[in-house]
Amino acid sequence: MNPESYVADHVRGLPRSGIRDFFAIVSEMPHAISLGIGEPDFITPWKIREASIFALEKGRTSYTDNRGLLSLRKEISRYVSSFFGPDYDPADEILVTVGVSEAIDVSLRAILNPGDKVLYHEPCYVSYAPSVTLAFGEAIPVGTSPENSFALDPEAFERAWEPGCKVLLLNFPTNPTGGTADREKLERLANFAVEKDLIVISDEIYA
Repeated sequence: MNPESYVADHVRGLPRSGIRDFFAIVSEMPHAISLGIGEPDFITPWKIREASIFALEKGRTSYTDNRGLLSLRKEISRYVSSFFGPDYDPADEILVTVGVSEAIDVSLRAILNPGDKVLYHEPCYVSYAPSVTLAFGEAIPVGTSPENSFALDPEAFERAWEPGCKVLLLNFPTNPTGGTADREKLERLANFAVEKDLIVISDEIYA
């Protein structure tokens, strides 16, 4: 019996995450500074660890609301409103996930029908294209150029658009290059999304 024969066709074709190969290489280089994963070089602050310990000691270990703790959603709403402007209803418009990867995954699974297309930039975070594939969508990469500091180019997205495109997946600043776009280009991308009736998924984990 070959266990691989039971793996779904659309899963079998997914490539191995290249970043994991780099982790293995860097782990054998004691003086190398790894920039391979988005985490700080210091431990979680004591204030956060203390609150976690206190919650455990108080027995707060049961399931929460599927949307996340309401108190956390209220704080997220307040933070976004204070720093970025939009007002989101914590009861109905905010969903807490374990990370951006899960947020992108569940978003794509919720909105893509088989064959729907997703525009995204490259280079990009390694899970974008596989997440589209796992949601039975078709990933449409849009290249960026080192000559332009890997900045997002609205014209490139406009040229790449084709019938069936449903989602515009963006990342600011982009991972792994740090590329971004100025206000003029972002407004053009926004107008493009409106014109083509695209759902925008904006990954702003490093913003």
